[in-house]
Amino acid sequence: MSKRFLLFFAAVLQASVLFADTIRGKVVDASTGEEIIGATVIVKGTTDCWAVTGLDGSFVIDAGSAAGILLCDLMGYKTVEVPFSPSSPDLIISLETEAEMLDAAVITAVSHGRTEVAARNIERNSVNVVNVMSAKAMELSPDITVANVIKRMSGVTVERNSSGEGQYAILRGMDKRYNYTLVNGVKIPSPDNKNRFVPLDIFPSEMLDRIEVTKSLTANMEGDGIGGAVNLVMKDAPEKMEITANLSTGYSALFIDRDFQSFNHRAIQKLSPNELMGRPELHDQNYSVSADDFTMDNLHMKWSRPRPDIVGGFSYGDRFFGGRLGVMAAFSYQNLFRGKNASLYYIPGSSGKGTENRYYSDEQNRMGAHAKLDYRFSNRHKVMLYAGYMDLKESEVRDGANDQERTVRMKWNHQYIFNTTLKGEHSFLHSDRLKLDWSGVFSKAYSTTPDNVRIYINGDHLYNTDSADRRWEHNSDRDVAGYINLSYRFDFANSSSLNLQAGGMYRDKVRSSLFNEYTFDSPTGIHDLQIYGEDWTNFDELLLEPRRYGNVGDPLNYDAFERIGAAYLMGTYTWDRLEVIAGLRVEHTDQGYKLVFPRQTDGEGHQVYTDLLPSVHFKYNVHKNAYLRLSYGRSINRPGFFEIVPYTILNEDYDEQGNPDLKHTTADNVDLRYEFFPKSSEQLMVGLFYKKLYNPIEYGLISEGQATYLTPMNFGNAVNAGVEVDVMKYFNWFGVKANYTYTHSSITTTKRAMEGTEVIAVQQTRPLYGQAAHVANLSLLFKFAGAGVEAQVSGSYTGRRLSEISNWVDNDIWEAGYVQLDASIEKSFKCGLTIYAKANNLLDTPVLRYIVDNPRTENLKDYERYRGGVIERREWHGQSLMIGLRYSFKEK
Repeated sequence: MSKRFLLFFAAVLQASVLFADTIRGKVVDASTGEEIIGATVIVKGTTDCWAVTGLDGSFVIDAGSAAGILLCDLMGYKTVEVPFSPSSPDLIISLETEAEMLDAAVITAVSHGRTEVAARNIERNSVNVVNVMSAKAMELSPDITVANVIKRMSGVTVERNSSGEGQYAILRGMDKRYNYTLVNGVKIPSPDNKNRFVPLDIFPSEMLDRIEVTKSLTANMEGDGIGGAVNLVMKDAPEKMEITANLSTGYSALFIDRDFQSFNHRAIQKLSPNELMGRPELHDQNYSVSADDFTMDNLHMKWSRPRPDIVGGFSYGDRFFGGRLGVMAAFSYQNLFRGKNASLYYIPGSSGKGTENRYYSDEQNRMGAHAKLDYRFSNRHKVMLYAGYMDLKESEVRDGANDQERTVRMKWNHQYIFNTTLKGEHSFLHSDRLKLDWSGVFSKAYSTTPDNVRIYINGDHLYNTDSADRRWEHNSDRDVAGYINLSYRFDFANSSSLNLQAGGMYRDKVRSSLFNEYTFDSPTGIHDLQIYGEDWTNFDELLLEPRRYGNVGDPLNYDAFERIGAAYLMGTYTWDRLEVIAGLRVEHTDQGYKLVFPRQTDGEGHQVYTDLLPSVHFKYNVHKNAYLRLSYGRSINRPGFFEIVPYTILNEDYDEQGNPDLKHTTADNVDLRYEFFPKSSEQLMVGLFYKKLYNPIEYGLISEGQATYLTPMNFGNAVNAGVEVDVMKYFNWFGVKANYTYTHSSITTTKRAMEGTEVIAVQQTRPLYGQAAHVANLSLLFKFAGAGVEAQVSGSYTGRRLSEISNWVDNDIWEAGYVQLDASIEKSFKCGLTIYAKANNLLDTPVLRYIVDNPRTENLKDYERYRGGVIERREWHGQSLMIGLRYSFKEK
């Protein structure tokens, strides 16, 4: 018994000693009391007794001694020393922000939304409904482009491009056309040759400080964002020198068991034959072409395994001349190999020729560079210059075949966006009552798809007629804009204040579009077919004879313009726990086009209209760290330049047609949201939204004779409403991010139905195009501060949504619900080096599109079905893995 007692006593004594040497505490911001993540706490005089504060700001250190001094350090804060002893309770270490004196100015180090704490502060301080994703969240995310990162945010889904990568943002179930994109708060043009929305896959996520998704607009924001606005805030100059660099490589599992198809896109003839001839069709001169006007070198195809992906980036930032001049420069490069496998089982309107299996091979070459300069004349006057260039080159092969035919497409696209902004911020009078800011903006977007080739094969030989077509498309979009805002603040005796703000903007946009297409036949004739394996084995060996005159007078050759002038008046009243913003914005739109080759239609089109856009926002501090927001605003959506041009394009699945009579959309928007921020980086948000749309624009299928066209139309009025829930909760080493959005939309349109042998018109109510009723994201975060390890597992679910709209009742094409699972992990070292890995699409869930059971499909007995409907297609994108190194240096 005594022996057992002695052993027990020794164990208790040892445990008590260990407990006495363990230091526990929390690091907080001295001014706000909010927990600080990532601060280093070390026992002075040691090298191995240290910890990094966890996701809730807490730390635990095995001190190795009963008493001593703790050093606490974090970039942007003053280093502090705190004594500890065996009797010390859980410590609370308060850090004060660093400040530098510049004449009469006090310049405080800021994080620009780079951290989770800073992102939550932006959400908390905003009056309207905003969600923010920090640079730190993007860094840990499994994604590397803005288009894929943004889908992790509340109420956001993405539309994928032909290779399955995210491309366009859809906010609250509203199609991509209903939101707009800003860079540093300034709207940018789109390189898209048809629409005004900006493809987000052109932006590398590593170049950003944060992403802001604004879901309710104030009067000082442009009004054409019914769904909202996406603001990409690029990296800003730090208070002290920072250098970051990263390099990674990876591979797509899709090409482990199949080849990547590529063609000689470097040999592409960038200008069409008619362009090379000086466009004689403009001068009523002969513009006939022959085979000698085309090269075949770019049609040489290769089948091989792709090279590994390469991703790299570098950024440098610092301040000079006593902190007056700030400099930030960043560069990013990505070379990725992606693709998808698709099986098309049934295409409405086409004759059954068996399942068509399509294999996509897509090489993406993405480059981004930007520079930011700011100069502080004093604490009241600051001038900033920004220049950014984003470039995407994409080479894609689509090789598809069914039981009878094979179609091969070779497409190379180059697009870029250039933006430069000069901005000034000025304060006047006592306590900076009077403020003025202005911006001058020049932007250009460009896209070219030269020699987009499609080759048509029948069985084992080239089609004798309509053997191939080759298409040249160029599009440019140039913006010149100016913004000015003036505000004056009144302070009252009851501690309330009123800030009156007025301002305006003017934008002049010029867009041009070129479209040349040529059709080819086989010169060998029907009695001497070009047979694969005998006459040719690669596509550059084919004999192709162009028809004498190509389609160079299509309505797609047009020039367009848009002139927008806007002015607003807005007041912000603050009293105690209440903040109110009310304003009125007026926008005048003058939009039109001129066809280069007018045909039976009008050669010019013009739309002029003026909109009054009132808005009011309430924010009330209901209890500590909790706010209730209520807002109303009216917004608009303009037709795309291309949509009002009377064009016709013949495509593989559906032909396209323009609509000169298209009207612009208006909408009334109401938002109600409760927000609770229990800790600096935690949040609970529950919101309701309601939108009433008048003349919404959607694409629908219409029939004219034997042809079916996909065309933009106004579909009466529509309602879009829903609920958003957003939760972030962190413990010392574990965190949860979750959001869920339920969206209900409805629109009633006229469709066709069969009654006996007659076609009749009926009314049908359906959701808006592209809107998913259920969208959910769940991320589990792990942070082992002592080991320097962080990890994240992210899952997302997008419910079924309308993919294509038919003009026949119940014959729409739906995309089934889709689950995606991704993961990332990184290991950091004290020297500033980090090793990381990112894995995407781990489940490889296929995208499935189907047509619900209806009279037009009930007789299709031989087709596979999903929930009673006929499956139209399945698509697989494959998993991808990336590993890399990141280095970060921050001057202390």
